[in-house]
Amino acid sequence: MRASTFRRLMNLWPPFLFNSIHVQYVSDDWSELRVALRLRPWNRNYVRTQFGGNLFAMTDPFWMLLAMHQLGNDYFVWDKAGAIDFVAPGREDVYAHFKLAPSVVDELRAAAADGEKVLRWFDVDVVTRSGDVVARVRKQLYVRLKPKARVEPVRQEEAQTA
Repeated sequence: MRASTFRRLMNLWPPFLFNSIHVQYVSDDWSELRVALRLRPWNRNYVRTQFGGNLFAMTDPFWMLLAMHQLGNDYFVWDKAGAIDFVAPGREDVYAHFKLAPSVVDELRAAAADGEKVLRWFDVDVVTRSGDVVARVRKQLYVRLKPKARVEPVRQEEAQTA
């Protein structure tokens, strides 16, 4: 799927649409993504600030999706764990900027090359327009090379007879 099509579809996805979560940008190579959470009367909490569930939701799928698209179809990529640290009340619109560098993708490929699972944490800050941190979100990804893509090691006996 093209990144621009993905962005449009995510913005129509009901959990994002009805909670004022908006994917602003996805790079064509899936290495970068920006998302916004607009503060609206229907998504405020009891004390009229950003609802914590929406702060987590605005960041929830993106590390996994960026990794999936960059690694390709030969890998399983799943969210394994997540954590959020609420730093300050969100009294205005907030933003998150995800960057998954090619070097990190290369590290994941190398670590998963033997077919074993790889667990890796990724962090993103949720910030106001002026850059003040509202929340810090951590997501742990599970990455594993699919069995059909694994290269079987050559046994020592086979190597000697060849």
